[in-house]
Amino acid sequence: MDLKFFQLLELINSRLTNIEKNIARIDEKIDFSIQLQRNHLIRVKNGAMIDDHMILMGAPYNDLSPQQALSVLNNPDMDYTVLDITAKGFKPQGGSLEGAIRIPYEDLDHRWAEIQSRTTPLLVICEDGLKSIRACELLVKKGYLNLNNVSGGYRFLNRDQSDSSPTPSNSL
Repeated sequence: MDLKFFQLLELINSRLTNIEKNIARIDEKIDFSIQLQRNHLIRVKNGAMIDDHMILMGAPYNDLSPQQALSVLNNPDMDYTVLDITAKGFKPQGGSLEGAIRIPYEDLDHRWAEIQSRTTPLLVICEDGLKSIRACELLVKKGYLNLNNVSGGYRFLNRDQSDSSPTPSNSL
């Protein structure tokens, strides 16, 4: 009788522990979601264009086309930081972006704190736009919320081409 009682208590204790862990995970997800929605509201309040997908699907970062990224890069009134996460030996055609924080993706997990502001819009660029997606996801987990992935990376960022299509200058 005593053994069954202790086994039952152990089972109940185990289930309670699992419930507590699940509640803690749900709390973290809710906190993240609230923080993300607040960030979206701040962007809207400041007149920034944000993709519908960010709001509807809870996407934590913007995907900027190369044209949108050029619009931001060429706008002297925009306050932003560029994070270049290309590999150490990579030399983009036309050169790297001037003033960019250069942290190779492979080092980003332990050098992310070198990015000073978590609120200034951050344009993340890599060779072809794939590592920058993963970098944005990593930085979201580190508390950065004003992230913008440059789709296609340096591969499609043609700084010599003038864009004739209208792109809002406040796309961050």
